[in-house]
Amino acid sequence: MSDTHLFWFHCGRCGSLFQSAAGDPEKRVCPHCGADPSPGIQEPAAQTFLPPAGETTQIASDSTASGSRSKRSTRKRKNRHFMLKLISGWTLALLLIFLGVRKIWPPEDPAPKDQPTFAAKTAPAPNEDEVFLLHRAGPKCSETFASFLSAGALEQRNQFVLSPVSTASRMARFYSLNPIINIEPGKLSLSGSGLVRTPLGSAFEAQWESSDGKSLDAVFREENGEWRLDWEHFVRYGDYPWSLFLAGSGPDEGEFRLLARERLAEERKEADKISLVLYAPRFGQPRDAGFQSPEFLVSRNHRDGQLLDAAFKLARDGGRVFGNTLPEINPDGMIRVRVKVRRTESEMERKFEITGVVACHWYSVNHPGLDLPVEPAALKATGN
Repeated sequence: MSDTHLFWFHCGRCGSLFQSAAGDPEKRVCPHCGADPSPGIQEPAAQTFLPPAGETTQIASDSTASGSRSKRSTRKRKNRHFMLKLISGWTLALLLIFLGVRKIWPPEDPAPKDQPTFAAKTAPAPNEDEVFLLHRAGPKCSETFASFLSAGALEQRNQFVLSPVSTASRMARFYSLNPIINIEPGKLSLSGSGLVRTPLGSAFEAQWESSDGKSLDAVFREENGEWRLDWEHFVRYGDYPWSLFLAGSGPDEGEFRLLARERLAEERKEADKISLVLYAPRFGQPRDAGFQSPEFLVSRNHRDGQLLDAAFKLARDGGRVFGNTLPEINPDGMIRVRVKVRRTESEMERKFEITGVVACHWYSVNHPGLDLPVEPAALKATGN
């Protein structure tokens, strides 16, 4: 065997394999094409494995979608932060502008000081004396009311009412025209009570429900150390039965405790006259109305028209005169009034006019329940 070692070579030109001895590369040529071969056996090129075309598209799509979602999520977070900052900035800016405007131009008084105002007397929180008075008056007023209802003769009932001497004649006249309604105190249950701050002092008002479905409300004031019933308020006293007065019977003029309803309040709110109808109350059924009057038109420029207008607004806002906090038990949309009404008759027709609004409540207190004008004006209201 020859000592010459042979090696395999690969021709870079024609791709042939041949053997040759190691040594000078210039003497090592391909026997087939004469080109200089590359040393050793050329390793095959590394193969790159690619997925099928469909899978390639899916992977690229998933990768793109994932990147897009990430970008959108980042964008949304940035947008939310931006909007929060923008809203907070605008809110702060508007607040500063508002405070600056209020400081430079303070709000004007909506009503000139020389004009009359009609405002409800809102009740402040009861103080310790009033709380004590409420607890002290309650049992005594209940005892007075039970004694009044249990008494038979008018002379006996008269001793439990306010101003019994001056009230006696009115009681006799009233019961000569109206029936005496007997109520058993044992069938009544108290449903509410509270204090009413009147110009004559604090009064105690209570509401009862009877087992036969009647509802009663009564007011008591302290007089000569005793708590007495406001009888005129309790019976809804009037100089004559309202139904008979409307029918043409009795005196031509009288004072009445009635319910008032404003007609077409929304449609006529810009009109110069307020339209209202008066109803008789129904004893024991305060949420129902009795006999109805013709329409009354009252000028809003006069004292009584302004007073009625304010009273209806107070009722719509859920308030009551003298800051009373007990629930209202009138029919919906109606207020309590004490009015003077005149009746005139001719051969052709019968007319009614309101000659004065005494009060927008039924208490025996000569105060309308709302603030009065400085100089009350006369009222002329026509009915048809």
